[in-house]
Amino acid sequence: MTDLDMIDPKTHRQLLIDDGAIETREGVSRVLEKPTKCGPMIRGGVQSRATPLWNPEKSLWEWWYMGSHTNYATSPDGENWELPSLGLYEFEGSRDNNIACDPDQPRMYHIVRDEAEPDQSRRYKALFGHNGRQLGVSPDGFDWTLQEETIPSQDESQFTYDPQTGQYLAFVKLATEWGRSVWLSKSDDFRSFSEPELIFHADEVDWENCRKRVREIVDNPAYLTPFLVDDEDYKAQIYNMAVLPYEGLYVGFPTVFNPIGAIPPPATNYTRINQIEMSVSRDLHQWERVADRDVFIGVEPWAGDNYGTSQLLPAGHPVVRDDGEIWCYYNALRLPGSREQYREFNRNKEPFRLNVQGEAFDDAGALSLAKLPADRFAALAADEAGQILSKSFDLKGEDVYINADATWGKIFVEIVDAQTRRPHDGFWVPGETPEPFVGNETRAKVRWKPKHDLVFDRPVRLRFYLHQARLFSFWIE
Repeated sequence: MTDLDMIDPKTHRQLLIDDGAIETREGVSRVLEKPTKCGPMIRGGVQSRATPLWNPEKSLWEWWYMGSHTNYATSPDGENWELPSLGLYEFEGSRDNNIACDPDQPRMYHIVRDEAEPDQSRRYKALFGHNGRQLGVSPDGFDWTLQEETIPSQDESQFTYDPQTGQYLAFVKLATEWGRSVWLSKSDDFRSFSEPELIFHADEVDWENCRKRVREIVDNPAYLTPFLVDDEDYKAQIYNMAVLPYEGLYVGFPTVFNPIGAIPPPATNYTRINQIEMSVSRDLHQWERVADRDVFIGVEPWAGDNYGTSQLLPAGHPVVRDDGEIWCYYNALRLPGSREQYREFNRNKEPFRLNVQGEAFDDAGALSLAKLPADRFAALAADEAGQILSKSFDLKGEDVYINADATWGKIFVEIVDAQTRRPHDGFWVPGETPEPFVGNETRAKVRWKPKHDLVFDRPVRLRFYLHQARLFSFWIE
C-alpha cells in the first residue's frame, strides 16, 4: 500500500482554517466567520495586551490592564467587569484605586496564571517593560519579583503559554526590511528565553491591501478620517500578533498597521488604521494567511458613542470557554488623534463634520469583546455544489461529527477507502441518498442509512458534498 498522509481526528478536531486535513477540494472557497461584537466592557481610554485569566480559588475572572498604571479588574462571567479598590498604592493622594503593581516598577505588558507550576511563588508569570520584556513571577499577581532575564522587544508584543508543548511563547516586535515584524522567543521554564527568531512580516500583498483599505476609509464619509492624510505610498507593517494554541494548530491574529500620513517631527510615527486579520501555523514558524487576508475584526464607521473607529488590537489571545465558545477580547481605539493634533493639522474640520463631542477625546478607547461559536474561525463554503475529500485516518467504531452551517442548503458525507477513494458499501451518497445534514450546529453527529459498526480494517477518508453550506470542522469520538 502506498504511504498515506494520515490525520488524527480523534485527538484533535480537524479545522478547515487551512488545508492540513484536506486531500482535495473543488467548488469551495475559504471564508472567515466574523465574530459578533458585544460592545465595550471597560472604558476610559484603557488598553491591555493580556488575556483575562480564570482564578479557580476566587471563582473569578481576573484582568490586568493598562490604565493610569497597571490596573486590575474582576468578573464573575468574563463579560461584566468590576474595578475593585485594592488599596495597594497611592495615586493622586488616595489609595482608593485598582492599581495592581508598583508604579515605580516597569509596567506590566502580559501575564499568565500557571496552574501546573508546583512553586506557589511562581503561580503568576508576567513580562514587564516598554522596550524589552523583563520576566517577573508572583504568588498572587500583585507582589512581584522581577528576574534578570529580559527578552528583546520594541513597544509591542504578545505572550502565551502553550499547553501543547509546555512552552512559554513571546511574540515580540522588532524591525526588519519589511518594517515592524513579529519575532518568536521561547522558554521551557520561564527562566531563560531563546534569542528571538523572525516568524512573520508584511509583504507586497499587505502593501496593496493597505492602499485599498486606506482609500476605503478616507473616501467613505461615514468613517472618521485621521487628522493627517497625505499622498505617499506607505507600506503596511505587522504591529503585533496574538497566538492561540488550538486543536493542534496555532491560530494567529496579526494586527496590520496601515499608515495614512507621516506626522512631522518631533513625532516619528504615522496616522493609521490598525485592523485584525487571521493566520494559521502548524509549527509556529511557517504561517499561512487565512481567507485571502480578509479582515477578522475591522474598524467601524463613526456613530458618536461607539469604539473601534480607528485602531483595533488583540488583548491577548482569545479565551476558549468551557462550552467551546471563543471569546475575542480586543482594544477598540476611538479617535486617531488628539484634540491638539486635529486643531493643528486639520483645523478641526473632521470633528466638526461628524459632530464629535469633546468628551470623546477623554475616552479614547475601550476594552471590548467579540464572540465566535466553537471552532468557527473559518469555513470551506460552497455555493451550488462543492466537494471536499479529507486526508486518511483510522475509523475503528467511533462516530463522525461535523461543525457546519447548512441553514439554506445541505451536506452529505461519504466514507471512502483511503487508497482507492471508492465509497464503502452502503456509504455511496449518489446511490444511497442518505438524509443530508441541514441546519446550523457546532456538534452534529453524521448518520447513514446502513446499520454499520463503523469499524474499518483499512484507513478511510470522508468525502463531503456541500450545497449552499459551510463546513468548519470534523472529528470522530
